[in-house]
Amino acid sequence: MKAFPHEYRVAATAASTGEVLLSSEGLATLQSAPPIEFDGPGDRWSPETLLVAAIADCYVLTFRAIARATRLEWQTLDCEVTATLAREQGPSRFTAYRLRARLVVGTGIDQAQARAALAKAEVGCLISNSLNGDFHLDVEVVVDDQQAVEAG
Repeated sequence: MKAFPHEYRVAATAASTGEVLLSSEGLATLQSAPPIEFDGPGDRWSPETLLVAAIADCYVLTFRAIARATRLEWQTLDCEVTATLAREQGPSRFTAYRLRARLVVGTGIDQAQARAALAKAEVGCLISNSLNGDFHLDVEVVVDDQQAVEAG
């Protein structure tokens, strides 16, 4: 990892109507539009969905790093984030985030270690650490017995 501080740059380009084009050096351009809740088309990434996606993505990548460092073997991680946008005492803002993580591991994996790694990923996620609001993590660890059958 490079030394801190890190800097990230994104540019947004738009006309008076239509999509917003988001770009960053070396990355594919993203098309953004307001979500349907704000009278947008509902078929593009929006600032709201991009922010919630950043939480899910960061959680998964943080978990991956923790699992690697602790030598936790795992198969798949499904992560779903639901964020609540509300207007409380002034401007609209995200007030709550519910993260559901479903981790599939093979037989013989310590489920307590797996749950600890999932919890540690929530604490270590720099995106969620940068936001205000209540965070709630629901985790499920599933043992895939098929791995043992297929390997045998």
